[in-house]
Amino acid sequence: MPEQNVDLVVLGGGSGGYAAALRASELGMSVALVEKNKVGGTCLHIGCIPTKALLHSAEVADAARESARFGVQATFSGIDIQAVHAYRESIVSSKYRGLQGLLKARKVTTVEGAGRLVSPTTVQVGDDLVTGRNVVLATGSYSRTLPGLEIGGRVITSEHALALDFVPRRVAVLGGGVIGVEFSSLWRSWGAEVTIIEALPHLVPNEDESVSKQFERAFRRRGIDFKLGVRFSGVTQDENGVVVTLESGETVEADILLVAVGRGPVTAGLGFEEVGVAMDRGFVLTNERLATSVPGVYAVGDIVPGLQLAHRGFQQGIFVAEEIAGLKPIVIEDAFIPKVTYSDPEVASIGLTEAKAIEKYGADQVATYDYNLAGNGKAHILETAGSVKVVRVVDGPVVGVHMIGARVGDLVGEAQLVVNWEAYPEDIAPLIHAHPTLDESMGEAFLALAGKPLHAM
Repeated sequence: MPEQNVDLVVLGGGSGGYAAALRASELGMSVALVEKNKVGGTCLHIGCIPTKALLHSAEVADAARESARFGVQATFSGIDIQAVHAYRESIVSSKYRGLQGLLKARKVTTVEGAGRLVSPTTVQVGDDLVTGRNVVLATGSYSRTLPGLEIGGRVITSEHALALDFVPRRVAVLGGGVIGVEFSSLWRSWGAEVTIIEALPHLVPNEDESVSKQFERAFRRRGIDFKLGVRFSGVTQDENGVVVTLESGETVEADILLVAVGRGPVTAGLGFEEVGVAMDRGFVLTNERLATSVPGVYAVGDIVPGLQLAHRGFQQGIFVAEEIAGLKPIVIEDAFIPKVTYSDPEVASIGLTEAKAIEKYGADQVATYDYNLAGNGKAHILETAGSVKVVRVVDGPVVGVHMIGARVGDLVGEAQLVVNWEAYPEDIAPLIHAHPTLDESMGEAFLALAGKPLHAM
């Protein structure tokens, strides 16, 4: 067997894997990046980037429908799905070429093929062995389903939904988390009737409850139906559509059923357990510095328990490269990683919810302020409703920011700095937020918590 020796072997070329490879190369290591499909992984090819391209198409469709309200004469006559896919594919293709060029420029050796860990230092790819002083496992995730729920025909996952060559007339969506509500928002903007089925009490259930309730009101106004606190029982399908049965006895009829119940780790059959890597239900267990139970082997991204976000994997990839280089990077807890849901309306958050803050500090030690976007000039111009909620420790720092409304994802950068730098509202209150911007809503919330509300009551 031919053998290649490098400083670092990265198994998986998604957000976490390629970030580790690029940063390690910057730090002077020789790197081999093993990828069985295309570098960029789920995020670039079947996740973040292509879905947001479709969501932008949906935003344009809504703008065309509503243009007369803004004095613009335009008409909406429908969705050209082939043109939408051409637009999506052009973006993905451009980013893919750019990433390939960057890896080549950084002298990262890309090894094409399915890799398998065969020792603490070696990944086998076909008949070849790639050996390094350290190994990073970054094999990503797949769309889960439920026991007894078979994917096929009119029962689809997000990967299939991304490439549908028609706009469904009626859609049932199983799961009210990020993936489920984003596709629900997209299809509704394209003209479909949508029903979401969620077993938990709220849509976007990982967000602050006040945000979830506002989100539900917004979806209800848009004509998106949802059934909460009810479990899926079964589905039948024929050439005309699907019939989804719930444990309550209700049924939902639709053209297709999107199964959006989360993602599982891609680790089976890759040799991890045989080499001694500690696992739990398919996930790779690590310490806080992302080291596995096998010395010299690290893991990043969706295979590590916690938030499954591309930017979390990306940050972990950088972290591990710097850890191997002896730079002792700072650990960022999952709670302090920004989250964005790119539906209409958007949801963005970082840090502790009010409930989690009370659980940690006690009810008498937590203060919140919820600024209504109705008081914000830019929000009025955009005709968006929502709020910015700030959670602080009494006489202490801001520990959470939770937002809902158009474009609030663009505000989460400031929120991240405030929370991670443990800023007090009093620290932020003197700073100026440009007018008119949505960002002013965050400034107003900080002013209120600092005891000097201006426009806030």
